[in-house]
Amino acid sequence: MTPTQLDPAAALAARLWLLGERAIGVLKALQPLALLSARIYVASVFFRSGLTKLRDWDTTVSLFTDEYHVPLLSPELAAALGTGGELVLPVLLVLGLFGRFAAAGLTVVNVVAVISLMEIAEAALLGHVFWGSLLMAVLLWGPGAISVDRFAVPALRRRVFGDEPSAIDAAAASPVSRVA
Repeated sequence: MTPTQLDPAAALAARLWLLGERAIGVLKALQPLALLSARIYVASVFFRSGLTKLRDWDTTVSLFTDEYHVPLLSPELAAALGTGGELVLPVLLVLGLFGRFAAAGLTVVNVVAVISLMEIAEAALLGHVFWGSLLMAVLLWGPGAISVDRFAVPALRRRVFGDEPSAIDAAAASPVSRVA
């Protein structure tokens, strides 16, 4: 039966179904651009924060001493690690080089920033939640098709394991990979 032979309700349902499939196709095509724009936005936020800390190091250490209470770390070490993370990880994130690692690292920086403040304004907290949500997308789906990872990971995998999928399976099943 063709759509013209269907009753009107079934024909409408078929048209809506096809429209939905086309819309999903468009959304799938936009995913690489969405992931790239999310990576660029989040990276710019953290990178600018790192530059601000670097420009006035004495104030940064003072803030980590008096305002930010990072658990388990001295203020100097927390300031150095936080600033370093805010400067290096965003570059990796924008490039999509070790994209999930960069997103995970910035997630840690983001969480530590929230828990280290005694008081945080609601608007600031919502900003951190938004950045965390964008980072979660990169963690879940990877940096996307517009990334160094997209090209480098398959090439690295071929270089390490060769073209044989069985070599990868054998390496995954080896006793070394199961060491607790």
